Amino acid sequence: MVRAAQRSEGAARHSVWLEDSARRGGRGGGQPSGLDRERITEVTVRLLDAEGLAKFSMRRLAAELDVTAMSVYWYVDTKDDLLELALDRAFGELELPDPEADEDWRDQLGALARQYRSLLVRHAWLSPLAGTYLNIGPNALEFSRVVQRVIRRSDLPAHRVTSAIAAVFQFVYGYGTIEGHFLARVAASGMSADEYFRQSMREATRAPDPQAAEVLAESRRIMAARGGENVSEMLERDFDFALELLVAGIEAMVERG
Repeated sequence: MVRAAQRSEGAARHSVWLEDSARRGGRGGGQPSGLDRERITEVTVRLLDAEGLAKFSMRRLAAELDVTAMSVYWYVDTKDDLLELALDRAFGELELPDPEADEDWRDQLGALARQYRSLLVRHAWLSPLAGTYLNIGPNALEFSRVVQRVIRRSDLPAHRVTSAIAAVFQFVYGYGTIEGHFLARVAASGMSADEYFRQSMREATRAPDPQAAEVLAESRRIMAARGGENVSEMLERDFDFALELLVAGIEAMVERG
C-alpha cells in the first residue's frame, strides 16, 4: 500500500491517532458486514492476552473474526495501527480519579500506580507496545493528564513535575513488566508461583560458582527479613514500600523547596 510505504519513511512520527479522523471508522463504501474498528480492536486485545504478541498476526486475527485478512484492512492500514489501537484500549481500563476531588494527592497517586501495575501484569504485551508507540490515544492522554494534575497537587514546582512522574511511573513500568514476565514463566511451567519460586531458588543454590552461592545466601537473608508467606505477598510488600519511598522523596523535595 502507498500509505504504508509513506509511513515507513516517517515511522518515528507516525501514529494511527494522527490520521484523518474520517478514516477512523473504515474506508467508506463496501465494508465487510459486521465489522468495525471497535470489534476488531476488542478481538485483538483478546488474542494478545491469550496468545501473546509474538504469535499475533493479521491472518490469525482474521481467522478469529471469521473474515478474510483483506477485510480487516478496510479499517486499519497496518498491523502497527491495530496494535496501537489495542494499546489505547487497554489504557481505557484504568479507573482514573478526579484530580480536583477533595482527596489526598498521595492516595490518588498510589491508586494510579497500583492500577498501572495491574494493567501491565494483566496485559503482558502492553509494556513493549507502550515503549514502541507514541501513546497519544485518547485513553493514554487522559491517564497522562490525570497523573500530571495529581503530581502538581504535591506543590512541586512545574519544572520538577516530569521528573517526579518519571520516578514513579518508570518504576511501576519496570516492576509491572518484570512481574508480568515472571507470571508468564510460571504459567508456562504448569506450577504455582510459589512452587516455581522454590524450585528456582533450589536450582540456583546448586550453582558451582562460590560467589553466586554467597550472593544467593545474602538474598535469602534479606527475603526472610522482609517476610511474606508467599510470592504474592512478597511482591505486594516490595511494591508498596518502594512506592512509599518514592512518595516520601517527592515530599522531601517539596520541603527543600
